Amino acid sequence: MRTQRERAYPCAVMAKTYEVRTHGCQMNVHDSERIAGLLETAGFVDAESLGAADRPEIPDVVVFNTCAVRENAAGKLYGSLGHMRPLKDAHPGLQIAVGGCLAQKDRAEITRRAPWVDVVFGTHNVGALPVLLERARHNAEAQVEILESLETFPSTLPTRRDSAYSAWVSISVGCNNTCTFCIVPSLRGKEKDRRPGDILAEIRALVDQGVVEVTLLGQNVNTYGVEFGDRLAFGKLLRACGEIEGLERVRFTSPHPAAFTDDVITAMAETPNVMPSLHMPLQSGSDRVLRAMKRSYRSAKFLGILERVREQIPHAAITTDIIVGFPGETEEDFAETMRVVEAARFSSAFTFQYSIRPGTPAATMPDQLPKSVVQQRFDRLLELQEQVSWDENRALEGRTVEVLVAPTEGRRDSDTGRMSGRAEDNRLVHFTVPEGAERPRPGDFATVQITYAAPHHLIADGEVFAVRRSRGGDAWEALQEGRTPGAAAKPAVSLGMPSIGAPAPVAVPACDIR
Repeated sequence: MRTQRERAYPCAVMAKTYEVRTHGCQMNVHDSERIAGLLETAGFVDAESLGAADRPEIPDVVVFNTCAVRENAAGKLYGSLGHMRPLKDAHPGLQIAVGGCLAQKDRAEITRRAPWVDVVFGTHNVGALPVLLERARHNAEAQVEILESLETFPSTLPTRRDSAYSAWVSISVGCNNTCTFCIVPSLRGKEKDRRPGDILAEIRALVDQGVVEVTLLGQNVNTYGVEFGDRLAFGKLLRACGEIEGLERVRFTSPHPAAFTDDVITAMAETPNVMPSLHMPLQSGSDRVLRAMKRSYRSAKFLGILERVREQIPHAAITTDIIVGFPGETEEDFAETMRVVEAARFSSAFTFQYSIRPGTPAATMPDQLPKSVVQQRFDRLLELQEQVSWDENRALEGRTVEVLVAPTEGRRDSDTGRMSGRAEDNRLVHFTVPEGAERPRPGDFATVQITYAAPHHLIADGEVFAVRRSRGGDAWEALQEGRTPGAAAKPAVSLGMPSIGAPAPVAVPACDIR
């Protein structure tokens, strides 16, 4: 009897295996899908996709896709590389590669501190990874290649998607802002926008493969169009997504409040498949701190945007990012943040304690706050937001929602017997399948009634229950069984944009701090 590996890869039984370890934001998650696609195109096999009988003890290639934004990112990377050294000593054929924002920033420093690393590549040359691995193997020495600017838009690269029914779609890369706490612009470069036709062609190809949900990605998605001179391009793109048959859910992340315009709100409200969820980074409620951060909006403008969103989309769930303890933040500044958070009624917030990011202007600012002060303010903010989130979620008890079922959203699903997924407003819902009812597949839709609300999730154990099978569920089922749904030859892998006349290509809170 053939093993799982032989069934999945009948022509490459002895193929080398790989593992990608991802740190950071949604951009990095999507970049890791491209890294996986490139390696599979080069003949490698995902070690995690193999059964226990086929999975090697150590993959042939381990890729670290790094982040330079998160606290202690460098420490975490070098700690992980330190753990890899004895594995490298025991398995000389093992290759270790480091990419992403920290690789772009530290460059040769990585091979100086960890000389057992084989390849270092940056954010602008992800596509070079297979060649660099082969060159490192052939030359028996580390290969470090960092480009200063993007030469080929990464969405033209092969992609091995994590989901059969939901996909990330990049609409732009880079950032033109100069926020003093953020190092992203220097690592990912100036904003570059894809042409609308290329984006829509990619989405249509994904839908043909069974995708029912896409998330549009950009460092600042609502400045999309600046490169080709159309300030209304993002709203137009949302409306165009609404015309794609079979595309049921459209999301995007992350916009910037300074560039968020009313035409986008109207496009969201008038396009049925654009979901009523919005991630709008606040960062601080203090106008003085926003000025020091070089955030070109003030708290009144921010709250005005939220008010206009809720006028047109009353049921919208709005989330945010907040930094506590920015250099020079006073108790009065922090009180302003608390005031705005209470007024904004966020459904949830990603809260960060400010820490120095080398290479950013804020790192050398005076009046860096003591850790104890930052921690105390962080705890107070967290307590307030927890209560707001709980209050907002409780208002949904008794309501009926449609959930896009996911395979891994609920960590306790196996213990509780529930299934999980996301409602249209992106809230996490754990639901019970009534006895005798049809059990939905991941990628299907379940209509359920909310019976209990917690601050970070909803429970649906009510009698209201219905399943709507979807092409997304078909794609997930086909992937599990190793067969091909519709036009897709391998639903997990996308080979980039389709050529004219060619068959469609074979094919999970932008940066967390924006």
